[in-house]
Amino acid sequence: MRVGMVAPGFSANQADWCIPALRHLARALASMDDLRIVAVRYPYRVARYTVDGAEVIALGGADRRGTRTLQVWRATLEALRQEHRRRRFDVLHAFWATESGLLAALAGRLLRIPTLVSLAGGELVALGDIGYGDQRIAWERLKVRACLRLATGVSAGSRTLMRTAARHLDGRRVHRAPLGVDLDLFQPGHPFDEGAQRLVHVGTLTRVKDQATLLRAFARLRGAGTSATLEIVGDGPQRHDLERLARSLGVVGAVCFRGSVDHAALPSVYRSASAFVLSSRHEAQGMVAIEAAACGIPVVGTCVGIMPELTSAVASPGDADALAASVAATLGDPEPHAHTALARARTEFGLRDCANRFRELYAGLVGR
Repeated sequence: MRVGMVAPGFSANQADWCIPALRHLARALASMDDLRIVAVRYPYRVARYTVDGAEVIALGGADRRGTRTLQVWRATLEALRQEHRRRRFDVLHAFWATESGLLAALAGRLLRIPTLVSLAGGELVALGDIGYGDQRIAWERLKVRACLRLATGVSAGSRTLMRTAARHLDGRRVHRAPLGVDLDLFQPGHPFDEGAQRLVHVGTLTRVKDQATLLRAFARLRGAGTSATLEIVGDGPQRHDLERLARSLGVVGAVCFRGSVDHAALPSVYRSASAFVLSSRHEAQGMVAIEAAACGIPVVGTCVGIMPELTSAVASPGDADALAASVAATLGDPEPHAHTALARARTEFGLRDCANRFRELYAGLVGR
């Protein structure tokens, strides 16, 4: 099958893992199909190159905003038209129901190619207090609405997001199609260490990931006598504020802000932990939780994205007391939680199975 993928960005070279889950999916699809990827904004250059067997057409549109956005849109539509003429696409697949999804769906209508749009972020939410979500802004709402209306099919990576999406699709079906993890890379390591308890969190340090609630929950655990430590892996604009919060909560000596690590190093990060904790206000899916679960450790977190499908140890977003209680309960009896999460990660979220699920969706759309 000849698949045209459209995304805001893609790896600039073999060493670049700018969107790891998308890179893994592309590698799996390219091993079975003819895959061409149109990267609208990133990399920051116009180029054509190959990554993991997929041909990438980079349009370098990152610095063209405002009135120059129309140039990017024209370039994207023209690139898809030319690629279709060069070697006809069977299906287009866009990630994010915003700019990339709208352009793919529009191209699909113009070129008569079925188009799948995968919801992948905050397209359907509005969290005004933290300035997150496309539903806050009229222009973004319009783009999302047009994208969903023009697309042949729409998919979501979690049942939580499917329920939200159903309210926007006027009775049309939302397909469940999560992104998968590489089970050869993310797999269990050592058995549980009965000694020191170590929590790990992986994520960009932004307000939607809500590490502030994570730190408050951790402070409550420490206040209750738990000797656990917390490692926060990732970087971002909130780092300074979060380090200051850790000091004010009196837990700075038990918290390590590790910064960013290479994607290939994450399995060892997960396997060295007693539990993984997610604190997000919103997740479309939550790949880091699946990666941690696939490494054989229990996962705990807020009731967003994929979390309710991996574990019963969930808390309402922003509720530090409830999150602390869930973490404490999990640390008190980790093995059942770990086994449940591992089984679900391996049976429902393996990369090969998830790639084949997308391929089945493609075939269904082509056959309409």
